[in-house]
Amino acid sequence: MTKTAALAVLFCLVAAAQIPPPLLRVTRMPGSGTLISPSRYGSARAQVDVLGMRAATGLPETWTIEMHQTFASIEDLDAALGSVPMPEPGVYADEVFGSVRTMIAYYRAGWGYRSEEAVRMLPRARYLHIAIYRMRPGGDEQLEKLLAARRRKMDTVNLDSPDLVYHVVSGGQSGLYIVLAPIVSLRKFDEGVAKLPAYAEPMAAAESPAELDSAESLLFRMDPGISYVTAEFAAADPLFWHPQREPGVLGPYGER
Repeated sequence: MTKTAALAVLFCLVAAAQIPPPLLRVTRMPGSGTLISPSRYGSARAQVDVLGMRAATGLPETWTIEMHQTFASIEDLDAALGSVPMPEPGVYADEVFGSVRTMIAYYRAGWGYRSEEAVRMLPRARYLHIAIYRMRPGGDEQLEKLLAARRRKMDTVNLDSPDLVYHVVSGGQSGLYIVLAPIVSLRKFDEGVAKLPAYAEPMAAAESPAELDSAESLLFRMDPGISYVTAEFAAADPLFWHPQREPGVLGPYGER
């Protein structure tokens, strides 16, 4: 490969790393167990990044987020995983926490706050703040306006809290939105973010439209043990994402 070609490939990789994934497949599992097996993704030679995280606030639960470019990517992954044995079954539901839910959500461009920065932060994030908004029928436009007002207020204080907004299109009730905000360290809150003036706080009660049915705020801790990320994704901190790989388990894109 020539130097020019290598630089072109590098440029494409850097550019792609700054573009929010168009689709997410999210699995929300109650309790402390998980359906995700990184070795199973490796055996299937999966070509997607999968983030695994555990609840740091609220009831115990585990989330996994697959980042896809197309619906065809979801189909290809399902086909690849179908040839790999599932892990031993466990207890995935109970009367307190409910049952496992898998959702597909698509990216709402322009709805988030400094979303390109949020994508760049993901490989370095140790926590993920997740806000879940459920809108009543016809409330989508009101949520868009509310998030636009929120962006303007956050800009007034130059708040370093970028996020991504996704609309659930399958697996959840109508009008369900997920906002993902990567957090590199909780220490940032000690630097004054938690003491912002009231006008800069997102989703203040006074702003909430009548169309907002409910809102949920959760903090998750990234867990590399239940994640499966490519070498490109892990490059920002390979010791965190790939502390050690099981012998014989293929890494992303089939490398050993």
